[in-house]
Amino acid sequence: MKFHSSRKVNSMKVLIGQFVTESNANVPDLCRIVDYDIAFGEECISKMQIKNVFDEEGIEIIPAIYANAGASGVVERNTFDYIESCFVKTVKKHLHEIDGIYLMLHGASEVEGLGSGDHHILKVIREIVGPYLPIAVSCDPHGNLCKEYAESTQIIRSYRNSPHTDKVETYVKVTKTLCKIMKERVHIYSSYRKLPLILGGEQSVSDDEPVASINKYMNEMEKDPRILSASWHVGYIRHDSDVAGCGVVVVPSSEEYQPFAEEKVEELANYVWNKRHEFHYTGLTAKPDEALKMSLEFEGSPCVITDSGDNTTSGATGWNTFVLRQVLEIENLSKSFLFATINDPKSYDKLKSVSDGEKSHITLGVGYDKWSKPVELDVIVKLKGEICRFKDGNLDKVFGGVVLVNIVGTNIDIMVANTRQPIIDNDQLNHIGIDWTQYDVIVLKQGYIFPEFKAKAKFYVMSLTMGATPQDTASIPFKRIMRPMYPIDEI
Repeated sequence: MKFHSSRKVNSMKVLIGQFVTESNANVPDLCRIVDYDIAFGEECISKMQIKNVFDEEGIEIIPAIYANAGASGVVERNTFDYIESCFVKTVKKHLHEIDGIYLMLHGASEVEGLGSGDHHILKVIREIVGPYLPIAVSCDPHGNLCKEYAESTQIIRSYRNSPHTDKVETYVKVTKTLCKIMKERVHIYSSYRKLPLILGGEQSVSDDEPVASINKYMNEMEKDPRILSASWHVGYIRHDSDVAGCGVVVVPSSEEYQPFAEEKVEELANYVWNKRHEFHYTGLTAKPDEALKMSLEFEGSPCVITDSGDNTTSGATGWNTFVLRQVLEIENLSKSFLFATINDPKSYDKLKSVSDGEKSHITLGVGYDKWSKPVELDVIVKLKGEICRFKDGNLDKVFGGVVLVNIVGTNIDIMVANTRQPIIDNDQLNHIGIDWTQYDVIVLKQGYIFPEFKAKAKFYVMSLTMGATPQDTASIPFKRIMRPMYPIDEI
């Protein structure tokens, strides 16, 4: 039986908030409050990029908190408690007037002594609002789900694309769906299935198979009017967790189609599972010596090497000097190199006071382990700038500083930074004043190559280096995950 509310749409209100942390437990530093980009009020609304949807629907927005640390370490408990308290206080304050809740929860947070921060936030909110208030969640596919978490939402949906070029598209899809649920007063929930399958992000790039086929399959599923949303969640492998692994979600369009959604989620789970042998590293991959050799022997330029074991987009520190030491060992190096970047705050602090064009001696490398072993270098300072994040071509946030240096007597340039923030697009380098295409080879702290570098590279290879983000999933010593789990176990 369907009931329709007579309440006016323009009196509706929605509470929104964001918590994003991709927690890598293999780095030594905790993620603290200073690592977050935090915003409240109108700034929170602006940063969440969904204002237009609710404005068009005549729904008033009540912002809680925007907290984004990107890829970082395990979250300090006090830091998380503060962020969660901002959600809780706002929900309690406005409980009498909100008609729905929209959250952007990455899905890969890990809080010291607690577990998943994403799951805890949703659990606490659901305890406050009860089982019926609509809650919608947008998330990163590289986040972990569980049955209780997924089924606490009316809709949870991840980005389709990796790299995540469809973020805003996903936000719009989820918020529009939430508006529909709020207006029609349907009582539905997300149907979820966990898969005994664990994958790294570099094995699940959306332009490649089998992910391209999985996305096509889900797009076709969504053409059925009985289905509002279908999504596949790769999961996150950089901290040991009992919720790690792949999962799928299907959302029905009304309560009467909930059993149909249960059938379709089982179908989607089987479809993904039957493709488990097809997952592979995207593009060309090679062991470090071979990856460097390929780049040196390639006749064109520019070439891109991604230092996958120090992938800062997955929480690594960006301080490994391994590939630099590889290059320094080459006799009569004829090709020009740009390292973007190497994170070493002490070296950066020394260099920032050196004038452009002047020489300096630095010990580059923090010496935390053998991968970040220090290197003694005589360098010339070329220029100074900022490591920033851009959205739609506009400066969004400054994360730290960078000094571009040249190693004396070589054609090797290094961007020495005081932040792990990754270089993932041309805007970041243009802002500093660097044209990376003028180099023969650029070394990036990434796993899979990001779109703007891929578009301009004549050749690119993922170097299977070691560090905080190793690519051999089966070799990672998981203890808490569900077992058996493919490919760690043969199923």
